[in-house]
Amino acid sequence: MSDIIQLLPDNVANQIAAGEVVQRPASAIKELIENAIDAGADKIKLIVKDAGKSLIQVIDNGCGMSVTDARLCFERHATSKIRKAEDLFAIRTMGFRGEAMASIAAIAQVELKTRRIEDELGTVVEIEGSKVVNQYPEAVAAGTNILVKNLFYNIPARRNFLKSNSVEMRHIIDEFQRIALSNPQIFLTLHSDGNEIYHLPAETLKQRIVHIFGNNYNQRLVPVEEDTSIIKIEGFVGKPEFAKKTRGEQFFFVNKRFIRDPYLHHAVMNAYEEILQAETFPFYVLFIDIDPARIDINVHPTKTEIKYEDDKAIYAIIRSAVKRSLGRYNIMPSLDFEQETSFSNLITKKSLDEIIVPTVTFNPDFNPFDTDKSTSNYSRSDHYAEGFAKKTGGIPSNWDSLYQIVEKEESVQLPLHTEAELETDRPQHIQVEDKASSKLFFQLHNKYIVSQIHSGFILIDQQSAHERILFEQFLAQLDQHKGLSQQSLFPQTIDLNAADNELMKDILDDINGLGFQIREFGKNSYIIDGIPADLGTGFDEIKMIEKILEDYKNNQSEYKLAKRENLAKSLARNAAIKPGTPLDNTAMAELVDKLFACQSPNTSIYGNPVIVTFTLQELAEKFGKN
Repeated sequence: MSDIIQLLPDNVANQIAAGEVVQRPASAIKELIENAIDAGADKIKLIVKDAGKSLIQVIDNGCGMSVTDARLCFERHATSKIRKAEDLFAIRTMGFRGEAMASIAAIAQVELKTRRIEDELGTVVEIEGSKVVNQYPEAVAAGTNILVKNLFYNIPARRNFLKSNSVEMRHIIDEFQRIALSNPQIFLTLHSDGNEIYHLPAETLKQRIVHIFGNNYNQRLVPVEEDTSIIKIEGFVGKPEFAKKTRGEQFFFVNKRFIRDPYLHHAVMNAYEEILQAETFPFYVLFIDIDPARIDINVHPTKTEIKYEDDKAIYAIIRSAVKRSLGRYNIMPSLDFEQETSFSNLITKKSLDEIIVPTVTFNPDFNPFDTDKSTSNYSRSDHYAEGFAKKTGGIPSNWDSLYQIVEKEESVQLPLHTEAELETDRPQHIQVEDKASSKLFFQLHNKYIVSQIHSGFILIDQQSAHERILFEQFLAQLDQHKGLSQQSLFPQTIDLNAADNELMKDILDDINGLGFQIREFGKNSYIIDGIPADLGTGFDEIKMIEKILEDYKNNQSEYKLAKRENLAKSLARNAAIKPGTPLDNTAMAELVDKLFACQSPNTSIYGNPVIVTFTLQELAEKFGKN
């Protein structure tokens, strides 16, 4: 039997490595920009077309490469970062494995132009599928200019796994943001299909955060700084009241390398204990500086995972540092430096002269045991009025009407249905009359709707019910693209960050199909001319759009929903009535009418119950009766 073990050809081995290193255009961009940073560049320009599928171009003013280095950088495990195994535990650079360039060249058409500052001529290298097509000298700018064309052109199966341009562009923006945050001292620009997405000059970390995420982040940041014998921590965390329901604005950098670490993330979340709303995630950008000998970064091809020598101590330090910074923020008084030092409401002599001494009036002839009509006019409301007058110094003119309201509220009772309405025991089969307002309902704590049935009563979650109604309504409108709109009296302008702008472009047509009237207005800005007529009035259009985008991203990452279902769910969640909203009988009847007209009235849009049934038997057991 012949031997069956053979060495893989270089092009096949490179394609296997590419599967680990380059999953999508954003992966290639990460490797190329990190190489530019390692080359000492302080100006880096990124250009992409078709979300990196057609073209990725990175231009830097780094040290450049010689003729030999330009050719050798495409060989597997060729690197300038390490010389021996011990160097793996003293790495301060971004790249070191020598796989990125070889992997990219294996699955794309690559053109490299590079020149060292001391050289008169540079070098051009052209490679397709790991094969060098051409290499020649040329007068080029100092630094490196690398073009990656037609990613995965020779692996159609891998290319078919790429998502839409909008999705891939959001991944590119994510990678770009991480690099920009970890290197605020570098001038960075991002151009997509001829449009400048980011223009980030060299600046401080706080300025870089504001430029990336928006001016409103300027007031949301709390500085964190701690220096110990194990690690040094610095950066910013967000104030708890600005935490979001979506992940994505949490950044850990170890020796300027972006990492994903649930253990360290838990340390930060632990520091927010008891001051953070449930199921929300705070913003943070934290840099950990540690001796490279204490960590191992050679545990994953993408270098986003790290092993620590003493992870428990690092956990405790991070938690303590963040908690102390939040504590300083919470106890610091809010000072208004424009306020005068004198008391703003200082009482003057004139105001003292105008003070009226309260007087108390009462009926000296009042006798609670006297049934004579002449004194019976002194009613219980008069008695309460006197008590009120003793405390406040006067009796309101509309006291009688006020008391009537109180008496009315005291007499509220759980309404009962007639026998004609009690046709079934099961809430999903309840027959709602045409005149729903003739039925009586009871609202419990302004959160739940109570209605009696033959075998007991049902409890309806009013928010979940309204979300279900709106969700099915919005889905139908998206299918027909005929959502009704109401024009805004004063159109609003909303400014988005680059990532949210790409998301808005992807769903803008569908949003307008729901009844919104939104149009682009310059870079990352939109004008809201109208909102769906079904939403009524009293909505803040800008906050509504921001919440819809946030919920859309959350649904996308957690539930993997289709675009239209995701959008309908996001809008329904934000447009539905909230707990604490009082409803009159007509509103409750209309809500119940529409709920039982839905296809799935019993289940909320997130799979939870909308209706709960309580039977008479269950009630009897609660009272110890069989």
